[in-house]
Amino acid sequence: MRAHLTAIVVLSTLAFAPFAFAKEGNATAAEATAMVKKGVAFIKANGKDKGYTEISNKAGQFTDRDLYLVVYGLDGTVHAHGANEKMIGKNLIDLKDVDGKAFVKERVELAQAKGTFWQDYKFTNPVTKKIEPKSMYCEKLNDAVVCGGIYK
Repeated sequence: MRAHLTAIVVLSTLAFAPFAFAKEGNATAAEATAMVKKGVAFIKANGKDKGYTEISNKAGQFTDRDLYLVVYGLDGTVHAHGANEKMIGKNLIDLKDVDGKAFVKERVELAQAKGTFWQDYKFTNPVTKKIEPKSMYCEKLNDAVVCGGIYK
């Protein structure tokens, strides 16, 4: 009986192990794309004020490990930021990464030209606190661009 019970516990643990570990590690491109689409839908359904507030909530539905959303106005002003609320309201159009890339300016230009795109640059990972290569998925939404990225 004891061996049978042990086998059941072991099998149950193995059966649920993939779910327990599904959220470890870095976010994937598919997760970033899905979160941006979810953020865009949330803003459309609830309006900018509620949407931007929820996106900026570090404990909310738009933050997962190293994945978070950020919303820029087409002038480069941050409307929402899931990792650093101190950025909200700041115009970052001239911000450059460690390689000198004006990534916010490029992001705004890509939003106006393409609407939906991936963009590469370097940025501080909120989990490791190190500057790392990052790829950001973005979608234009009216006068803003909603983005979520992955660290490579």
